[in-house]
Amino acid sequence: MNTDEDHGQRTEQAAFVYRLTLADLQGVVRVRARRTGAGRAETFLPPLMTTVVVVAFGLFRGFLPVVLAVSAVLGLGAGLFGAVRGRRGMARRLHAVWAAYGQCRTVVDDQGTATTGETMSYTSDWKLFTHYAETPELFVLVGGPRASCLAAVPKRGAEEPADVDRLRAILERNLRRL
Repeated sequence: MNTDEDHGQRTEQAAFVYRLTLADLQGVVRVRARRTGAGRAETFLPPLMTTVVVVAFGLFRGFLPVVLAVSAVLGLGAGLFGAVRGRRGMARRLHAVWAAYGQCRTVVDDQGTATTGETMSYTSDWKLFTHYAETPELFVLVGGPRASCLAAVPKRGAEEPADVDRLRAILERNLRRL
């Protein structure tokens, strides 16, 4: 069991060793898009705005109703395509940044997280993050008013099988679940 005795206080820890993959970061972006206000806005506004612009242009130019309907459907499709491509691009950019860190080791306790990679290390307390989400593969930490701060901890990196349950308990105590 990963615990530290510090002046009679027991601190539960969970440790994970992993290398973030593109699939992990696609999962992070997917969680952000589905479960945060900023992510939902980035997903739904492009299709909505594209459709509104196409319909407004068609009404201004006096298009026939059938042409207007087809244009609206095509505008909606183009907006959805753009939103999906934007999410994929975000995941690729995140992967390009994180790939340079190589294999990481993250230790999580009630004070926060400490991550050490091959080319960097950083610590953060729980004030940086406000929420978390759990997927079958990941724990995703989300912070900031526009979900601008993201972190991922892949479950496959647990040093002990019990670390997944310990991390879940630590997150429940310190963050709100999305």
